[in-house]
Amino acid sequence: MIYINMLFGLPGGSEMLLIAFVVLLMFGGKKLPELMKGLGKGIREFNNAKANIESEVKESMKEIDDKEMRSNK
Repeated sequence: MIYINMLFGLPGGSEMLLIAFVVLLMFGGKKLPELMKGLGKGIREFNNAKANIESEVKESMKEIDDKEMRSNK
């Protein structure tokens, strides 16, 4: 189970600490909350756009199915 991270190339605990330390050095403690806030906003917008696209695709699929059902009758 430990080797799953290695298999998929995901960073482990020590790598995550190193990344966090480098980010802290690059942006500083004062800019870090702003950076995380912007990152959260970006992720939220991405998820909203993804949900909108999924709902549009589902509606289109339903319309296509309805047309096929009517044409088969």
